[in-house]
Amino acid sequence: MNPSLSIALTASFIALSCGLLGAFLVLRKMTMVGDAISHAVLPGIAVAYWVSQSRGSVFMFIGAAFVGVLATVLIEYLRKRLKVQSDASIGMTFTTLFAAGVVMITYWSDSVDLDQECVLYGEIAYVPFDTWLVNGVNLGPVALWTSGFLLLAVLTYIGVGFKGLTMTSFNEDYAAVLGISVGLWNLSLMSMVSFATVVSFESVGAILVVALLVAPAATSYLLVQQLRPMLLLTCVFALVGALGGYGLSKWLETSIAGTISTVLGGQFLVVLLLHTTKPFKKKPHVLEGQTI
Repeated sequence: MNPSLSIALTASFIALSCGLLGAFLVLRKMTMVGDAISHAVLPGIAVAYWVSQSRGSVFMFIGAAFVGVLATVLIEYLRKRLKVQSDASIGMTFTTLFAAGVVMITYWSDSVDLDQECVLYGEIAYVPFDTWLVNGVNLGPVALWTSGFLLLAVLTYIGVGFKGLTMTSFNEDYAAVLGISVGLWNLSLMSMVSFATVVSFESVGAILVVALLVAPAATSYLLVQQLRPMLLLTCVFALVGALGGYGLSKWLETSIAGTISTVLGGQFLVVLLLHTTKPFKKKPHVLEGQTI
């Protein structure tokens, strides 16, 4: 497969996956969960390497996924059971786990050839070099397969749980009255965000993952009043940011992840400037007759 095509497809799949999940995070005012998870997985990666003495993707993924889910459980426990504010619960979980990971790597620095920065800054330009070989047959980049599976999983999750996600994102009290398990849907969404973050950050880096989780959804939120149009517009902004950023990075010969993040931020800035003008101002989001 052409290297440029594999990079573009991987960026597009990850952008769509993160953007769709990010839409529900924006509605819940929990957009920094992705940032927290992407940093909190560090101790899981350190322990996985120390136990296996291998930098293989499978071991790294298992360690990171375990701690990623643990981080989501801790955030939800602090927020729901102990009544800690959302931003405080995210901040405490993120800093504690990240600091623990740094301590582990520092303590094992003589026996573990691992730098904490290597898990934070992925490089999507390396995607074509890590290929999947089966019986000598090259099936293409591993990141392309994993990002494609991630997108399929996200679409299935949203399709199956659309009603529950919608109700719990707009009005948790109303959803509880209808018999919808708010805690279960919150945990499932946080787990999916954790899964998406862990799958994506090795290929594109934690910084770009956070940008894709926040920017496309936040941009579309300024323009539309209903969830379905918001999801569609989020996909458009995510694709424009991913493909436009990649094309611009090739032209300018700059960092792919940095350029994509810059394009995403530029989209948000343009829409924000339009949103501040009277003709483009929109009404509050409305769901089934209730103003949110």
